[in-house]
Amino acid sequence: MRLFWRDADSYRSVRQVNDALDTDLAYTTVMTLLSRLHAKGFLERRLDGRAWTYRPAISEGAHAARAMAAALHASEDRADVFLHFVEQLGPDELRELRRRLQRDEGR
Repeated sequence: MRLFWRDADSYRSVRQVNDALDTDLAYTTVMTLLSRLHAKGFLERRLDGRAWTYRPAISEGAHAARAMAAALHASEDRADVFLHFVEQLGPDELRELRRRLQRDEGR
């Protein structure tokens, strides 16, 4: 997904992704992977000629938020998990969190 997030507005073909990965993966393996990421809602696709091209359907931040939400939901004490997470934030991150919370309170 990082390959897609680098240029989130651009669609990429299976060949472009396979070349950018610079691995020995077979074309069909990459095609299957992209198809599965599309089915799971991570990528959107469009037909370009006879081939599918792909771009991210969600941002990197949205993906990370989903992962964090899954971790919270896996615990019986979500507040405790969240508080431990917040305790690990740096000063700049805490300031940004406070700023956004205050902004949302004003809505």
